Amino acid sequence: MAKQFDYLMRGLLHAFYWMDESLQNHLRASGWPRVSRTQSMIMVNVSDGITRPVDLARNLGISRQAVQQVLADMEEQGLITLVPDPDDARAKIVRFSPRGKGIVDAALRAIASIERELEKRLGKQLFVQLKRALLERDWGEVVDPSRTSEKTRPSSSRRVSARRRA
Repeated sequence: MAKQFDYLMRGLLHAFYWMDESLQNHLRASGWPRVSRTQSMIMVNVSDGITRPVDLARNLGISRQAVQQVLADMEEQGLITLVPDPDDARAKIVRFSPRGKGIVDAALRAIASIERELEKRLGKQLFVQLKRALLERDWGEVVDPSRTSEKTRPSSSRRVSARRRA
C-alpha cells in the first residue's frame, strides 16, 4: 500500500505549482504584472483552443460565474477580449488582446528557459522521459469506476456526473 504522500497526483500538483511560480518569476523579471493562478490556467486553456467560458469553467472546476468574473478582470487588464461566438449568438468566446499575446509570447520564452533549467536539475534522460510520459502518451479516457464492471464498493444513490476530459 502506498504511503499517504507517495501518490502521483500530489507530485503532479506540486510540479504544477513549481512551474507556475517559476513562470510568474520570469514574467515579473521581464516587466509583466503578476497574473493569478486562475488567470494563468485560463491563458493555458485559451492557448490550447478552449475559448468558451462554459468550457473554461468545466476545465478549471469552478463555476461559470467565477470564470465570468475572472474574464471580466482579465478584459479590464487588457489581457483578453470577449467577442461574439459565431456559432452561438448568445455566447462569447475568449481571444487574446495584443497585450495578452505579448504576455503569452513572454510566457513561452520563459517556459523554454524553465524547461532548460529543469533538464539540468533532473538530467536529460529523466527530463525526456517525463516529457514523453506527460505529452506524448495518450492516457486514454478518464477513469470512471461507474462505467466498469468491477466495483470496489456499493454504488451510492447519489451520483455526481463525471467531469469532461480536459
